[in-house]
Amino acid sequence: MTNPRVAVYPGTFDPVTNGHMDIIMRAARLVDRLVVGVAVNIGKGPLFDLDERAAMVRAEIDALGDGVKERISVEPFDGLLMHFVEANGASMVVRGLRAVSDFEYEFQMASMNARLNDDVETVFLMASERQQFIASRFVKEIAQLGGDISSFVSGQVNERVKAKIKELAESAE
Repeated sequence: MTNPRVAVYPGTFDPVTNGHMDIIMRAARLVDRLVVGVAVNIGKGPLFDLDERAAMVRAEIDALGDGVKERISVEPFDGLLMHFVEANGASMVVRGLRAVSDFEYEFQMASMNARLNDDVETVFLMASERQQFIASRFVKEIAQLGGDISSFVSGQVNERVKAKIKELAESAE
């Protein structure tokens, strides 16, 4: 038997969007096992803590059809992406591209990662047409300003975002 193709799809997933799920489902078709790496990334000022974000991604994956969700795992991580990739026995990093503006940053990141471990390939998946404009930071901003995010996230994520914003508002009072 050949070695299984294992890929890591890293991100902050704060919150997990329909765009993220599109990339997860499409990446899962390309590999034998997909590890969704939920990064700490404090610099982005997350709305949800690491455990909450990992739980949200797990719940979204649990809702996927049988045959797909069994090949996907969700793992929180802190530290260098290449260390996480190596620890999971992955040979590929999956990154989603929404627009040309994403490419320069992602290209630089892929180049740096290749210098750290040239046995790991970075694969770019273009966001589906309906998902190209979705960014977690915009989803959070819209929600915090009282806007409707239901077309950008699943129903259960929408409810969690609303509850978190309400909880933060009440604790600020």
